[in-house]
Amino acid sequence: MTVEATTERVLRLLALLQRRPSWTATELATELGVTDRSVRRDVERLRAVGYPVHSTAGVGGGYQLGAGTRLPPLLLDDEEAIATAVSLRLASGGTVAGAGEAALRALAKLDQVMPARLRAEVRAVHGATATLVNPGVEIDAELLVTLARACRDAVRVRFRYAGRDGGERERTVEPVRMVTTGRRWYLMAWDVDRDDWRTFRLDRMRGVTATTWRFRAREHPDPVAYVHRSVAEAPYRYLARVRVHARPDQVRELVPPQVGRVEDDRDGCCVLVVGGENLDWVAMHVARLGFEAEVLEPPELREAVLRLARRLTAMAGNARPATPRLSG
Repeated sequence: MTVEATTERVLRLLALLQRRPSWTATELATELGVTDRSVRRDVERLRAVGYPVHSTAGVGGGYQLGAGTRLPPLLLDDEEAIATAVSLRLASGGTVAGAGEAALRALAKLDQVMPARLRAEVRAVHGATATLVNPGVEIDAELLVTLARACRDAVRVRFRYAGRDGGERERTVEPVRMVTTGRRWYLMAWDVDRDDWRTFRLDRMRGVTATTWRFRAREHPDPVAYVHRSVAEAPYRYLARVRVHARPDQVRELVPPQVGRVEDDRDGCCVLVVGGENLDWVAMHVARLGFEAEVLEPPELREAVLRLARRLTAMAGNARPATPRLSG
């Protein structure tokens, strides 16, 4: 076999090891069309050039690509390369502090080595896509990494948290998952002091430290649904439920998840659950959707709707039609 063929096979082996956490020698041999002995020799070639390939003997054993001192080259197929390039373009305008510049550097490297046909596809996608500037709060990338590792390793986290009143309090939590709404980042965690699940905004955290205290994972609600409910409902003085005479998907297009929750209902309708400090604002927000609706709760919202109706009626009454001018 030629040196070129051997090199190509070793690169294919590296790509397979990057695709999933663990492979048996037989599985790799089948994918590469060689013997188990050839797989072992190719693994040694990878190790010789610095790739930490770990092996486990016995039943259930196999090969696994470990973490090295430096990030090894990633071998991407066509679909992965396009997806990565498009994602990097989107990340250049994201809400993670410093990620925009880093994404542009990575995109420049990828663009330099990408085949012309793939580069053209990526640019076509980019040219046909417009991204609204997001007014969200930037989050330090180090904070994301610290919390992501704590979630992965199941270790407690301590930090100071700024409440709605502006005061800061020490918190100790067992983190489960980070969730982003597009504008803000949130952490769902078990609050050790309050003995309950809580949602924390990352931009309100200060002095975040991952401890060495490991915790046993407990049963928890779905993180996305929990954060959605907390963001849309919990922080507000009023919680309104309104039946909207429209399909759920129509209302979800108009109501962002951080503003309200849309529940399926009977007869092609849905129920909008939205929180607010001011019921007049809630009434106006629901009216602006442009669908027929009926208030389910609270009763005070009906009064706010009547106030809004009187104001609009008064505005319409003041708009007198222009008097035609007579020529003569």
